[in-house]
Amino acid sequence: MTKTYQLVGIGNAVVDVISQCDDSFLDHMGIEKGIMQLIERDRSEVLFAAMKDRVQTPGGSVANTIAGAGALGLTSAFIGRVHDDAIGRFYASAMQDEGVDFVNAPVAGGELPTSRTMIFVSPDGERSMNTYLGISSEVSSDDVPNEVAGQAQIMFLEGYLFDKDKGKTAFMEAARDCKAGGGKPGIAISDPFCVERHRADFLKLIESELDFVIGNEAEIKSLFETDDLEEALQKTSAICPLVVCTRSGDGVTVVSEEGRIDIPVTKVVPVDATGAGDQFAAGFLFGLASGRDLATCARIGNTCAAEVISHIGPRPKTDMRSLLQAQGLINA
Repeated sequence: MTKTYQLVGIGNAVVDVISQCDDSFLDHMGIEKGIMQLIERDRSEVLFAAMKDRVQTPGGSVANTIAGAGALGLTSAFIGRVHDDAIGRFYASAMQDEGVDFVNAPVAGGELPTSRTMIFVSPDGERSMNTYLGISSEVSSDDVPNEVAGQAQIMFLEGYLFDKDKGKTAFMEAARDCKAGGGKPGIAISDPFCVERHRADFLKLIESELDFVIGNEAEIKSLFETDDLEEALQKTSAICPLVVCTRSGDGVTVVSEEGRIDIPVTKVVPVDATGAGDQFAAGFLFGLASGRDLATCARIGNTCAAEVISHIGPRPKTDMRSLLQAQGLINA
């Protein structure tokens, strides 16, 4: 029997590997402090081996969103690519343990290793991130079963996978399958630089295949190469029925066929801003999938983002349903 999912995500399946270290270790290993940089396979193996007392968690932008939405109660699945190695098997089982169906089994054979981000946390709290993309960026149409995409109420795509032609093709086919089954496909823009590399194809996908776009201010502006957010929102909403723009401490703007709404946020000092956008999307899509109005969707998203920046790590640590009930955003 084919399973119907309220939310299906397609994205990078990346294991976050976290270790404490001091500044002398960073210097010794040639790690630039406080930034994220892409590294090659050999370098990743050296750094991985050098990590002491590793803590591993399943990560990836859209995967974090799907896990957050699953924690809120949505029937959810994630499509990503991991290798049949120790951390790939860890990733697949950890997603299942969080209540999210990990659609594809780890890939055996001579393919690339499972993707990982080695995160070195220094005593001052700075996180120095070293990402090896590995197998996760190789997602293709073969990884997206029609019976999953075609039964999804909402499909959420990760912009980072747009960097490869087979990722673009997989997105187009998945969006069409989702729509053919009566679902709503949409995308997380992910990164302004990704848009700059593939602007024409990005805009074509949004205009011809997608029902919603979620991005921050810089990402929305990058779609039409403008520094004017109002212009960017107007042009994006002209080609897409629902545009959601997060503006950090300035709140959230939602533009739909019914008009525009601006939802403020309560400003908080973040402990760790990692995952704010991912968990906003989790809350917003939870609201959308459960039939709530767009203003409530945005408020739920804001609450989820505020929770995740209050602690280390990109996934919620609080019972979010109880928190949303306390705020009157959902019923018990």
